[in-house]
Order: sequence, then structure tokens, then C-alpha cells
Amino acid sequence: MDDAAAGTTDPAPPPRREKARRRAVLVVRIAVSAGMLWFLLDKISDSSADALPEWTTATALWLSGAVLLTLASIVLSAVRWQTVLAAMGRPAALPRLLSHYLAGQFVANVLPTTIGGDVLRVSRLAQDNGKVHDSFASVVLERLTGWLVLPLITFIGLIINPPLQHLGEATQIAFGLACATLVALVLVVGAVAAKRWGDMEATKGWKRFLAAVSLGLNALRTHPRQAISVVAVGFAYQLVLVAAAVMAARALGIPDAGPTALLAFFPAIAIAQVLPISISGLGVREGLFVLFLRPLGVPTGQAVALGILLYLLNLIVSLLGAPAFAIGGRRRLDGGPVGPEDEDAPLRPDDAAPARP
Repeated sequence: MDDAAAGTTDPAPPPRREKARRRAVLVVRIAVSAGMLWFLLDKISDSSADALPEWTTATALWLSGAVLLTLASIVLSAVRWQTVLAAMGRPAALPRLLSHYLAGQFVANVLPTTIGGDVLRVSRLAQDNGKVHDSFASVVLERLTGWLVLPLITFIGLIINPPLQHLGEATQIAFGLACATLVALVLVVGAVAAKRWGDMEATKGWKRFLAAVSLGLNALRTHPRQAISVVAVGFAYQLVLVAAAVMAARALGIPDAGPTALLAFFPAIAIAQVLPISISGLGVREGLFVLFLRPLGVPTGQAVALGILLYLLNLIVSLLGAPAFAIGGRRRLDGGPVGPEDEDAPLRPDDAAPARP
């Protein structure tokens, strides 16, 4: 007796199962974010008023500066992406890339979706140039630069301000995250160098990720000046984010969260908050600010407030991507549609957007 006669049904096709899995993961991450935030806010409920500064002209100026620097970081991200594409022989106009980047930020930080912002960027760029695999590789490599830049900035901060090297658990965790990220980068590059990962079209998951890294690194190897430019813009991008965090701290009246302290600890937070634990790093970011800033004399309430403020700044800037997301991309040059479902690999290197840094 066949299955139809027996009244049974075929299992759900893989795409449907994958969508169900993504929704379940999204629900879990929302729950984790809510739980961690509730715990932190409950801890500071008695002193929440002290976490908010008195509104003054200086406060407004510091906040305005933080917003402008957050927006500048998006522009630098697009420049970094453009530099990677140029090295790969796929030049693209900066305004178009900036539009894609803002649309990706809107998806990642505003919409409750299981499709990531980087996936949208790949899809939109592929609609422009008709090269899905090159587009995918460019986003992977652009993100991968954070695995190099973020740890180095932490080391620089610790070297510039030696007392930060003796803050116990805070120093150990920041140093450990930086070292672990560099080790992961070395392992990825080593895996790419040790084996041919074949055509990206024939691979999925982490194999496709490594094939994309291989494609990008081969391009940069033949264009060393472009490679240096990618790293340089990556440093500029992360330093602008640190400066935005410093201004946000000033707006909240936290002088102890100075430039060198955030230079050492903010990259570690950027590394941790992109782990697929919570939504947009909510809870993770705030908890780490408490861990890193409390030894410097910053009250728990103010440290949590700083994390939430940086999230809100990123959210405000991400809202600028709503028009770019709504308008959508053009069709591929070969006439075929490209959708987010075409991309199937982890894209988790730095930010930093959260997911971005």
C-alpha cells in the first residue's frame, strides 16, 4: 500500500522546515533578549532615575554628535564594501551600496524577520550585477575584516591605558574575546588555504562560507593595495563607532567611560553582541557594559543606560533604510529574480549591527 492510499502525507519540503526553524530561533532569541533585559532593569529599578542625565544643551549636542557618527559609520561600511568589490573586479557605485546597506540595517534592526540584513544586501547587489556568488563573497569578506580589526583595537586600548590591564574579570574577558576572534580568523584562513572548496553553487552552509572567503581572499591577494585599503577603512569604521559610544557616554554623564576605556572594551562588546543569542544584541550588550564599566566606577544603571542608548541610536539610523527597503532592488541583469532565499550560509563576522559592528 502506498503512502497516498494509507492516508499519510509527505514530510514538509526542506524550505518549509527551514522557515519553521528560523521562526523558532527568532522566538527563542526574542525571549532571551527580554529575559536578560528584564533581569538588568530589575536590578537597577531603585536607581533608574540616576541613570538618566539632566537635559541640557550639552546633552543635546553630545547626542547629536553620537547620531551623526553612527550615520557616518554606515557610510564607512558602504565604502569598505565598495573597496572589497573593486578588488574583486566588481566595481559598484557608492550611493547604490549605501542604499543596500541602509535597507539591510532596517531589516536587521527594525523588522521582526528571520531574514538577515546581510542576506538582503547580497540579494540586492546580485540584482544589480547578476553575480550572486561574487556578491555573497563580497559581503562575507567585508564582514570578515572585523575579525581582524576589532581584536587589534582592543589590544591598542589596553596598551595605551595600562591600568585597564588590571581590572580582573573585565580585562580577562575582553582580552579573551579578542584572542578567540583572532584564533577563529586564523582557523578560517588556514582552512581556506589548506583545501579547495570548489564552486559556491555546489556547496552550502559553512562550506559555502569558506568558498566565499577563498574567492575574496584570492582577489585581495592579487590586489594588495586594495587589501590595505579594506583594512584601513575597517579601522576607520570601528573607531568612528567607538567615538559615537564616547559621545553617548558623555550625554549620559559618564566621564569614566572615556576614549581609552571604550577603545579597549567596546570592540569586545561588538564581537559578543553579534553572536546568535539575542535580538540585535539586546541584553548581551547591556550586561557586558556593566561588566566592563563597573570596575571603573560606573554605576550599573548608567552602564545599562549606555547600552540601551547605543541600541536606540542604531535603531534611529536604521529607520533611514525604510525607503530603500520599500523601493526594493531591480531585477537581475539576466532577467531572473533574486530573493533572500537564494543565500544560504552564516554571515556573522563583526557588526557590527549589531550585527554590524
